Amino acid sequence: MANATHSKALGIAFLIQGIYFVVTGIWPILNMASFITATWPKQDVWLVEMVGLLSTSIGLTYLVTSLRKQHLPILLGYATSLSFLVMDIIYVTNGEIDRIYLLDAIVQAIFIIAVTVMLGLPRSTPS
Repeated sequence: MANATHSKALGIAFLIQGIYFVVTGIWPILNMASFITATWPKQDVWLVEMVGLLSTSIGLTYLVTSLRKQHLPILLGYATSLSFLVMDIIYVTNGEIDRIYLLDAIVQAIFIIAVTVMLGLPRSTPS
């Protein structure tokens, strides 16, 4: 199921995740110094900026599809959140990134669980 028909609950989940991705994505672009203060120094600033731009792009996709009540990109939602979740856990565990990234892992897990639960709920049909 690459796309799902728009439901109010799913739309809200994608709207919230979209806002989260846009805000966290543009943060290093707008103020790298504060981003580094919160998340530890980075060796490849360009890579941080690229991930930020990709996150922003994905977030904008979520926002537009949600607000326009279009088919939601379920596969993109799962793949993106799972990617961030796995990388957060692996690199925090290895000590390569700060534990602050576990907060992001929690956000991603909540999104995955919420979407999974909502997709499993029976849809009401209009009478």
